[in-house]
Amino acid sequence: MKQKTLLKLAWTSILKNKMRTLLTMLGIVIGVGAVIVMVAVGHGAQSQIESQINSLGTNLILVTPGSSQQGGVSQGAQTFNRITVEDAQKLKAEASTLSGVSPVIFARLVAIGPSGNWRTTINGVSADYFTIRDWPMLYGDQFTDADVRSMRKVALLGKTVADNLFPGTDPTGSSIQIGHVPFVVGGVLAPKGQNASGNDQDDIILMPYTTAQTRLSGNTRIFQIMTSTFSPGDIPAAQREITAIMRESHHLADNPDDFTVRNQSEIAAAATSTTSVMSGLLAAIASVSLLVGGIGIMNIMLVSVTERTREIGIRMAIGARGSDVLTQFLVESVVMSLLGGIVGLLVGYGGSMLLGHLTGWATVVPPSAVLIAVGFSAAVGVFFGYYPARRAAALNPIQALRYE
Repeated sequence: MKQKTLLKLAWTSILKNKMRTLLTMLGIVIGVGAVIVMVAVGHGAQSQIESQINSLGTNLILVTPGSSQQGGVSQGAQTFNRITVEDAQKLKAEASTLSGVSPVIFARLVAIGPSGNWRTTINGVSADYFTIRDWPMLYGDQFTDADVRSMRKVALLGKTVADNLFPGTDPTGSSIQIGHVPFVVGGVLAPKGQNASGNDQDDIILMPYTTAQTRLSGNTRIFQIMTSTFSPGDIPAAQREITAIMRESHHLADNPDDFTVRNQSEIAAAATSTTSVMSGLLAAIASVSLLVGGIGIMNIMLVSVTERTREIGIRMAIGARGSDVLTQFLVESVVMSLLGGIVGLLVGYGGSMLLGHLTGWATVVPPSAVLIAVGFSAAVGVFFGYYPARRAAALNPIQALRYE
């Protein structure tokens, strides 16, 4: 039997009982729609976490203070700080795997501008910081190595700080006061939004670390050293090189490390693996609807075989083979499932967009989910339609013709 004829017969049979067909397809529609929505939510959460982690820096490696011990009891991370600017300079000069190195001097002070004051985080950094964090400017220009060497009193404002001190204007070239020290605003950093911890990354002021250390902090120890590698594949080698250089700088010999070296890829892997597991779990739960829809298709096809027993007998009597009958009923089942899958795909896509609009969640429908959902719906049609089709093909023509 020709494919065109098979499709025509299947379509005619489906249209004979429109309401029954719609109710049969409903299970597939709900199943595919639910899978698409759940996968969209899971992938949206995963992409949002990845973008938040990537906003922290490119191939980022952090060197932070180690832990101290009192009475044989560890006091926890970052309780023993021996990290200095000289350590950062040594890493910059000797490390071959690092594309950027920046000391980070931390302070929490009040910035005073024309429209009021704002307590914010002050970070003293080097010019490499902008490359490490992949942080462009919204207004103005980044400071340079020359500004760092000359301890220039220039401040770059995060978007949140700029909006509070200079609402609605470009503050480049204006003056602000941080603590008791006047600074010139060199520009405004491009907005980055919240990080994975929910903290506002734009609530910050950047300045040369030499200026922060001499004018604001006064501490010889620094908060951390921020570094980046040329590529993600260099991170393990870079961590080993950083550890070796830092141990040499601190003259540790056989003593344990008094610093900690961490990279963001470990955090990213943990976060994305968690969301991947959740996405898989949600999709598996939603797939139960597809199973129910497939059972519905099998039941309806069995009813259809019973109703059309006499028709099957006539077809066989005029020369149709069992394989022709099997193919005919199988095509009907697959067409019904595919139609349900396509409608379910549209429902799921629309549902995910609506859910994102109402809740503010990020929703992403990956192309793979579309192919899997439609392919799975066709597979459901084949799997659950085979038994009824096989039963129809096995009918005895004489008994089928006598069937009332």
